[in-house]
Amino acid sequence: MAPATTWKENIAPDENERFERHAQTLRDLQRSAARGGKTHRALHAKGNCAVEATFTVLPNLPPHAAIGLFAQPATYRAYVRYSNGAGRVQEDAKPDVRGIAIKLLGVPGKKLIPGMEDAPTQDFLAIRSPSTPFRNADEFVGFVKAMQSPALPLPRVIGLLGFSRAFKVLGSLAKGLKEAMGSVATTRYYSALPIRFGDYAVRFSLVPRETASLTVPPADLGAELTTRLQKGAVEYDFCVQYFVDEQKTPIEDASQDWSESDAPYVTVGRLTIPQQDATSPRGRKVADFIETLSFDPWHALTEHRPLGNMMRARNHAYRVSTQERRAAKEPDGSERFE
Repeated sequence: MAPATTWKENIAPDENERFERHAQTLRDLQRSAARGGKTHRALHAKGNCAVEATFTVLPNLPPHAAIGLFAQPATYRAYVRYSNGAGRVQEDAKPDVRGIAIKLLGVPGKKLIPGMEDAPTQDFLAIRSPSTPFRNADEFVGFVKAMQSPALPLPRVIGLLGFSRAFKVLGSLAKGLKEAMGSVATTRYYSALPIRFGDYAVRFSLVPRETASLTVPPADLGAELTTRLQKGAVEYDFCVQYFVDEQKTPIEDASQDWSESDAPYVTVGRLTIPQQDATSPRGRKVADFIETLSFDPWHALTEHRPLGNMMRARNHAYRVSTQERRAAKEPDGSERFE
């Protein structure tokens, strides 16, 4: 039975103006964090490790999965960046959101961003929680801005969200941050937000094929992964779960999990980070190049357009952040690091 196609977005008339203001707010925080020094990403400023990879679209997918990028079996080169979520570079031992960003190379088809329709890339971004503490971009940006006031963050958050909602958000955020971070190689990542899958809507997840083995969290996440990759490959299954209905799998509310019991995952691809030495001269050139790139969920095929309030806000925020730090143009796969 094919998944539901009854999903829809609810777009407010003033959304573009609000989202542009949110993007400028994040840009101001980006400038503040730079303080005359290097301008990092507005969020996910610290890269833990940046490496080469391949992404394989699996054969014999069901019709509702053989769509867009996944229409035919194929293997693509890819760049992968692991990161901490904060807008400032800080030690890995500090509680933080953790993320992974993947850029596939040599992807044919029409892309979404005006002026970049022929770019040969497709990006997938994910974090280690299946949803966000925030329902929408207004809550997220308001919270980030309120937390910049070290003296009165809690009153500001309560003023923004109301007493009940503020403590629900803070509780959800605290729960996620206090979870011990093991190896990034054995961490599961989630899109937490939906994208189109042709006529369908999905969230996706990267499921590690190796189980956790660390008993003590690594002090340096990048160094730990580098050591693993010197010994062998790291792999993840790329899985999607489909929209069921607005109550169980909402498009606009980013704070609600899509339960696997309601929306089971289907494995459609595999991300393989082959054995490599990220400390070698070539490995350092690769990492330096990847740090110059922008990773954006809107670097995507039209069949995989991001969906929902938070994703639409990212369309504004990522563009401003990319321009602010003068990120490199989209790669075409011809890069050489010898």
